[in-house]
Amino acid sequence: MTVVLTDNDMASRVNVCSVNILDNPSTFTAQFKLEITFEVFEYLPNDLEWELVYVGSAKSSSYDQVLDSALVGPVPEGRHKFVFAVDAPDPAKIPVQDLVGVTVLLLRCKYNGQEFINLGWFVSNDYEDPELKENPPAKPIIEKLTRTVQTDDLRVTSFPIKWDENQPDEYPPEQEQVEVDEADLMPLEDVVDEEEKQEEEEVMSKWQKTLLKLQGTHQPRKMSQKMDLHPRMTKLRGIISAYNF
Repeated sequence: MTVVLTDNDMASRVNVCSVNILDNPSTFTAQFKLEITFEVFEYLPNDLEWELVYVGSAKSSSYDQVLDSALVGPVPEGRHKFVFAVDAPDPAKIPVQDLVGVTVLLLRCKYNGQEFINLGWFVSNDYEDPELKENPPAKPIIEKLTRTVQTDDLRVTSFPIKWDENQPDEYPPEQEQVEVDEADLMPLEDVVDEEEKQEEEEVMSKWQKTLLKLQGTHQPRKMSQKMDLHPRMTKLRGIISAYNF
């Protein structure tokens, strides 16, 4: 199924036009294959770095697996398309209780080490066999699992970045200092507690919070010119192919 995107950030020099999840659904061990179409509004002398991440657990980002990354560049102005194919996640690195159920797949793109767009899909891993679905084994049978990317619930987040060294930094306006009466100050213990609480909330990403809610209900959410490939655009496991468009 093809996910068509609108212009997510016209201030950006790159617009991701569509992402087509190929061979979906598939087995758990099958490769992820994403056909990505993107448009470049101005020549990019450096590489675009595409990265695919599989969220192993909603409780900790330490289980996230970077499945692979690919460098595309330099990239001329125009519309381009390529297939990003990467191996499936290593089930041995995923907690047993998180192998079956709902998780998240993230596609990130960076320029000069700066992430400017993040696309996320919910992924459902479940058994097709009615008996296994009704009575799932304590130890999941990986080869019996079917993986489905929920393409109807795409989440897109974009970030402003510096596209070239000459681009000026954007600083927030200077805040006016306000005098506070001593009687209005919070006790130190309250301040520390609030700071710790905020840090804990920041550690758990919005995706992890959503996953925890979904796992609690056990219900998956619905969720023009030829590109010259840079010599550095190599992949250890995945395969990239470029097309005229």
